[in-house]
Amino acid sequence: MKKLHIALLGMAILLLASCKEEVEKPKVIYDATNKGKGITNIDSTQVAIADLPIQIEGTSYLIHPIADLRVYERGTKARYGSSSVIDLSFTISNYGENEITGYLQNLKFQRVDSDSIHTLTDKPALILTATYLKSVSDRVKKQVMVYTMFDMDTNRDGKLDTSDIKSLYLSDISGEKFTKISTNFHELIDWNLIESKNRLYFRTVEDTNKNGQFDKNDVVHYNYVDLSNGDWKVSSYEPI
Repeated sequence: MKKLHIALLGMAILLLASCKEEVEKPKVIYDATNKGKGITNIDSTQVAIADLPIQIEGTSYLIHPIADLRVYERGTKARYGSSSVIDLSFTISNYGENEITGYLQNLKFQRVDSDSIHTLTDKPALILTATYLKSVSDRVKKQVMVYTMFDMDTNRDGKLDTSDIKSLYLSDISGEKFTKISTNFHELIDWNLIESKNRLYFRTVEDTNKNGQFDKNDVVHYNYVDLSNGDWKVSSYEPI
């Protein structure tokens, strides 16, 4: 009976430890300044590379995706122990349907008749998607890109990754006029283009109870940008 009691106690301790590990880490940690922490955890062994340039149909710019070289370690069993094999992936992005995807550090833009290259941003970033809004661009004669990305270390762990808050940006096709349209510390939920109104609609959620998480007790914000106007002013609306 004593052995059974010890075994059950051990199982309970393991269960509690497992539950503790599964607690979701906060996406944002607040301080007096309410600013994201600077990026300090930089791996000096990483090597930045660029994919071959992409020219989106109907535009006059080449886009160069930039990211770290991907290194994978595969464990292999050998006769006298184990060893590891290093795999390299030189492909850092994918392109399809007017959209570039990946885990990109930057994008560089080059006009097809020029050798000059413009960098999208000079700040740390992790870009998930870069989408050319072709239908609206053709309609209003303004070639616009929209980006989903991470731009601040909101959980203050010294690195920029998908555990931070996602943001929404716009630029023109040259990478100029790079503009954040979501609010700092508001998590991007999604966005949608309504072609008939030339509007980019998007939703964000605000951690109104300041518990570091986004849950049912927080407030969802509804916004749009009229892309036919050059100022890209964000307007709010109330569908509920």
